[in-house]
Amino acid sequence: MSFGGRDSMWLIVTFDLPTMTPAERKQYTLFRKFLLNDGFTMMQYSVYMRHSASDENAIVHVNRVKSRLPDDGEVRIIKITDRQFGKIEVFFGKKAKPIEKAPEQLTLF
Repeated sequence: MSFGGRDSMWLIVTFDLPTMTPAERKQYTLFRKFLLNDGFTMMQYSVYMRHSASDENAIVHVNRVKSRLPDDGEVRIIKITDRQFGKIEVFFGKKAKPIEKAPEQLTLF
């Protein structure tokens, strides 16, 4: 699914992986470390996010995640635009907290 060209967007990866055995815990840890090394940050437990400058860039990271899927468990990848991301409401208890901001874009000459 494309959101139209070069619009920046956010990737959100959610996962529910088994952790009952040492091998399963290792796969969980390797998958989590992969996400961090690929530029994702933790939104909350088992939910990671990454800003992408364009749909094309997002597709690259989606394909990377797909190539590193664990043997078992559930992984979901959600793509949303900056505008949609900006409408997320975040609460700690009853107190609202501002959402994360998109990184500043650099212009290289």
